[in-house]
Amino acid sequence: MTRRIICLLFVGFACLALGGTTSVIFAQDSLRQLQQAAIEAGIAPFGHWGVNRDNYMEWGSHSNRLIPVYTFGTVNGGPGIDLENYTGPRSPYRSAAQLQRIYGFLPAATVDPTADWMDQTNIYDIQKAALAAGRKHIFLVVFDGMDWPTTRAAAIYKTRRIGYSEGRGTGLHFQDYTAGGETQFAAMVTSPHNTGTNSNVDTQTVLNPGGTLLGGYSGDLGGRTPWAVPANDDYGTSRNKAEPPVHAYTDSSSSASSMTAGLKTYNNAVNVDATGAPVQTIAHMAQKAGYLIGVVTSVPISHATPACAYAHNVDRDDFQDLTRDMLGLSSISHPEKPLPGVDVLIGAGFGERRDRHPKAEEEAQGANFVPGNIYLTDDDLHSIDVQQGGKYRVALRTAGQPGGKHIIEQAQLAAQKQERFLGYFGGPGGHLPFRTADGDYAPTLGRKKTAETYQPADLLENPTLPEMTRAALTVLEKRPSGFWLMVESGDVDWANHDNNIDNSIGAVLSGDDAVRVITEWVEKHSNWDESLMIVTADHGHYLVIDQPELLIPSPK
Repeated sequence: MTRRIICLLFVGFACLALGGTTSVIFAQDSLRQLQQAAIEAGIAPFGHWGVNRDNYMEWGSHSNRLIPVYTFGTVNGGPGIDLENYTGPRSPYRSAAQLQRIYGFLPAATVDPTADWMDQTNIYDIQKAALAAGRKHIFLVVFDGMDWPTTRAAAIYKTRRIGYSEGRGTGLHFQDYTAGGETQFAAMVTSPHNTGTNSNVDTQTVLNPGGTLLGGYSGDLGGRTPWAVPANDDYGTSRNKAEPPVHAYTDSSSSASSMTAGLKTYNNAVNVDATGAPVQTIAHMAQKAGYLIGVVTSVPISHATPACAYAHNVDRDDFQDLTRDMLGLSSISHPEKPLPGVDVLIGAGFGERRDRHPKAEEEAQGANFVPGNIYLTDDDLHSIDVQQGGKYRVALRTAGQPGGKHIIEQAQLAAQKQERFLGYFGGPGGHLPFRTADGDYAPTLGRKKTAETYQPADLLENPTLPEMTRAALTVLEKRPSGFWLMVESGDVDWANHDNNIDNSIGAVLSGDDAVRVITEWVEKHSNWDESLMIVTADHGHYLVIDQPELLIPSPK
């Protein structure tokens, strides 16, 4: 069957889906129909996930591709802050000695005398340098799972044009915002120390240090820019078994640990090294220096990326213990002397209750798993609430209460009383409802050929990620000591795992709106001499866009 016939069948299915003409369907929600047709047909002319363009859903996991980095307040920022410290001639990938220091071993086929890319651990280095330089506000914004093609897809949809084919790009706020000339752009490697490490969550020990596959990056195989077409299709998915080298691609916990704690570690690790030893994060350092610490996410509060802001654990799925670390409670990793806890924690997970944990994850939660909410136990919630003598003013999803209004009101009270703040929300699946590309909340079919549906209460009672970000700033800004804030748009990753272009673009746009909240706050309350922001992703997937023009929505 020719590509031309496939395209005709694809559009034809979209017409039949609603029993109307192409113009009628596309005027309603063209991207939704594009996604639905792709899942039904198993092929899409606009693109695919994976290496086989004739299989829309060929790949549903992460990849070892270069990831974009956008920084604000870094130009001529001083030692360790400007991206020129880590790119071009100063790229650590040009130096065997630097790679030995970063990985703890010298990765095969990774030293490259012409490398222009930085490493993920350099994100930590920038924040550490900013802290040492006295920057008052440090923002780390993580679009979980957003590689360069995902960013471009969102920009095309938003602007209704193909504005670029390489480079920083244009169309999204974090691409276009200049911070008064204080913005830079680069690319980084996200490969972990290793994958295949096993651990015992009850004893907090690593059972097989080194795992089964080590990390590294070959620009010749994986591409020398985030937009390059890899020379070896299977390299980015760690499947080129017949053509070494094979390098591991990262998961979210290993990658987030690199950005917050400055080390390469194994997939599933939360701020522990390859042997399982806990390490200090930038948030711990900032807290010791008198800064407030905030963490915001659109997914459950103790999922990999938000947990890596602060917690320690040999297994990313020990959710209840990770939450305990973040809230300053005794945990499996800190049983006798709990961590101080973050000052603001806002995210999802509300309503996710189990009489017992799912069998596949029982070992990860450990022997101390408490039936009930799988992320935050009832007893722990009770103990931290200021109404019960705890340290946190708590805003929960509440029946009939508009989530955006509720979270701001409670954040304002916490700010007035100089209390810590916990915002705990969520819909089906434990995350915030998925915003789709056109701004509604009506996801269509994904990889499993299912789609989430939301009740009116799910949309009413949950805040959005931008509203959560604004609530966090409401609390953090009231004290002059300065703060460190992580914001995660976690649903980009969920959408790309699901091979769902509609949800993916919607998630990027939601995260972009959260970035706008931050830049507007800096413009009003600070400046880019005393503030610094990094916008990036923890890893990518394997989206390939073949015909970008098909992502442009038809006029309504």
